[in-house]
Parts: sequence; C-alpha cells; structure tokens
Amino acid sequence: MGLTASNIDLLGSKAYDFTLLEVKSEKEYSLDELKGPKGTLVMFICNHCPYVIHIIDGIVALANEYQKKGISFIAINSNDTISYPEDGPENMIRFAKEHHFPFHYLFDESQHVAKQYDAVCTPDFNLLDENKVIIYRGRFDIARPGNKAEVNGADMREAIDRLLNEEDPIKDQFPSLGCNIKWK
Repeated sequence: MGLTASNIDLLGSKAYDFTLLEVKSEKEYSLDELKGPKGTLVMFICNHCPYVIHIIDGIVALANEYQKKGISFIAINSNDTISYPEDGPENMIRFAKEHHFPFHYLFDESQHVAKQYDAVCTPDFNLLDENKVIIYRGRFDIARPGNKAEVNGADMREAIDRLLNEEDPIKDQFPSLGCNIKWK
C-alpha cells in the first residue's frame, strides 16, 4: 500500500461519460442514467483499502442525506482483481451489502474509466455539477486511519452545499489521500 494523493488537474473540465457493470444486478449503467438532477459524486473506491474502510460509513451517511437533495452517488472499483482478488466482484457485492450502500457500485475491469478521470488512489472523488463539469476533486475530510479526527465529510459536505446553493466551488481543494489504484 503506497500512500498516494489525488490529482486536481481536471477541475473545470467535462466529466468522461462511461458505461460500466454493476456486479450486484449484473446490469450496465451509464453516467447519464445515474447522474443526479443537481449533481453527481463519482468515487473511486475498493474493498480492501484502509483509507476507504476508514470513511466508508461516513460516505454512506452523506449519500443517504444528499441523495434526497438531488445529488447522485456512484462508486467505481478499478483495481486489478487478478493481483488483488479481495477487490473482485463477489467481494464488491459483500462490501456493498455489509455497508448498506444506497448507491451503485460499478466495476471498471478495463481500468479505462479510472484513467479517463485521472484517478490514482482510493478513495478518489469527483464532484460533478448538473452539466457534468468537474467542480471538486478533493478529500472527503481530514480523517485518516491512525489520526483521531472524526469522519464527518466536512470538505465534501462544503463542496456539495456550495453546489446546491449555487455558490462558486471551493478554491483551495486539498487532495484525497489513500492507497494507489492497483493497475494491471
């Protein structure tokens, strides 16, 4: 596990459209089918990363709150499942059930979507406005495994609230930190 910081270089650009398999339903979904009327949070996560595990219940709580306000949440696993079978489809289903995901958990087996989004770590967040423009690529909050900070989603909450209140995006965005994506 190498600690990796997310990139912010795609801010202001149009999000990449994709269609990926949701392993639980075995159906494919596109970004257009899943996007929210007010915005969409595209998250690159996995099942085994301690940084994801540390905040996953906070992500679920935030989704339960903000989906009612028109923000869609989409989780994507892009890890190499040959070298990291704990991130494979069966474990994705288990992880989503265990944490009561109220959002779709999609499998990017080719890793093409992660590359298009310049995702480099888990978790890696991309908040899109209603026009699918990337307006936030930062951290969820300051909580990390080993620090005593509360998992509260403060940074993400501010980014989403600014979007809902039609305010300018956060200017100083701090990168997300986590495990590097496991490339093939």
